[in-house]
Amino acid sequence: MALKGNLRDFSITQLLNLISMAQKTGTLIIDRGPDQLYVSFREGKLSYARNGKDNAGLAMVLYRARKLSAAQVRLINERAAGMSDKELGLLLINSNTLSQQEILSSLQAFYLNLLNKIFTWTDGLFQFDNELLPPKDKITVRIGLENIIIEGTRRMREWEQLQDEIPSLEMALKFSERPGINLRNLNLSAEEWKVISFVNPKNTINQISKATNKNDLEIRRIIFGFIQAGLVELIRPASAPLTPPPVQPKVTPIQGAKSEQKSLIFRIINRIRSL
Repeated sequence: MALKGNLRDFSITQLLNLISMAQKTGTLIIDRGPDQLYVSFREGKLSYARNGKDNAGLAMVLYRARKLSAAQVRLINERAAGMSDKELGLLLINSNTLSQQEILSSLQAFYLNLLNKIFTWTDGLFQFDNELLPPKDKITVRIGLENIIIEGTRRMREWEQLQDEIPSLEMALKFSERPGINLRNLNLSAEEWKVISFVNPKNTINQISKATNKNDLEIRRIIFGFIQAGLVELIRPASAPLTPPPVQPKVTPIQGAKSEQKSLIFRIINRIRSL
């Protein structure tokens, strides 16, 4: 299946539909500037995914899923640094640290999160390589693409709406001047509290996104909720230089009179020539 192109012309939903219906095995590589993702499939089902920059091992995936503590990860790195992911998984299961289901669920969530990221990309080069398979030491899964495509289509519609409402992440935020609002009385999630703590005219939304480890869709979704609730407003960053208005040439009354007189003379000459 020699397939390559640009997401501008062939959307990720079309690609996944094709892979699913043809029950293809191989790896879809998507390159968008600094971001590069590898998503592998076996017989039309998602089996593995990795970020080109961040080839996270099993220990780090489990740590991000809060299945392992920082101390446990340090111990693994010290005593089991040479182990493959499959070997480490067996060690964790045999030592009753984690169950097989906990490990597989964490990996499934990790792979899905990487794949879902692509649904917000409208540009980027892609190619499907039939010969490129996941590394043999990695743990693979089998996830059908039907629900992923349905959920991804919903994400794409939401993304388009959020881009209309928040067109640039280089804008900043300030709290709305509404008397009687006490932030302590708001019923916000832990992630929303994390974002709102960075609201400041000096911080761009992009900076807040990086500080809170949120992707473009997540940060726009949270901030749009704040805007809808009347908590914050979009503003120009306090540190951004103001663009001066274009300078209009000044026309003095004398210049205006001369231009008008010159125009009248030309009209008279043209009128004489036509007689």
